[in-house]
Amino acid sequence: LCDEALRLARLLAALMPDDAETLGLLALLLLTDARRAARTDAADEPVSLEDQDRSRWDAGQLAEGVGVLDRALRLGRPGPYQLQAAIAALHDQAPSVPETDWPQIVALYTTLERIDPSPVVTINRAVAVAHADDPHAALELLAPLEHDERLVRYQPLHAARAELLRRTDDLAGARAAYLQAIALTDNARERAALVRRAATLG
Repeated sequence: LCDEALRLARLLAALMPDDAETLGLLALLLLTDARRAARTDAADEPVSLEDQDRSRWDAGQLAEGVGVLDRALRLGRPGPYQLQAAIAALHDQAPSVPETDWPQIVALYTTLERIDPSPVVTINRAVAVAHADDPHAALELLAPLEHDERLVRYQPLHAARAELLRRTDDLAGARAAYLQAIALTDNARERAALVRRAATLG
């Protein structure tokens, strides 16, 4: 499916070479799919970005994605796909998670939240804020989402809260949030990964 998505995006970009968002979509797909080989381990268990072996990322695909993104940005018509691709590029070009340009990622998510708001964007912005600044500030960003009835069963929200609460040393809160995320996870491998994270709390 990923390969077919890339084929179709390349076809679109060839048909619409001056459409910035079409190029942004292709760049986003290239930059995210380039990390595919490192997203799971030998047992097919999910591997977090922080723990991925970056030498397994597809360097050629990363370079292609950055090149396509540069073409899109030069057209001077930024949009959601280009912003997401720029965020992916910052992740891909960083030597490690601590060395990532988190303030720039926060700025990009802030712009994305303004022009294309969604809970997913807010959650990702909060995670970036935690890396760039303070997990307490990140939790404040997530607070309004906790009271949104539409998100009561949204697993990524609870998983993000669990990690942020762990980073603030609120182990009881983190444990409760992990349990919520685990209960809402249908994927057995994702559930196992969350159970392991929760187990580190003691």
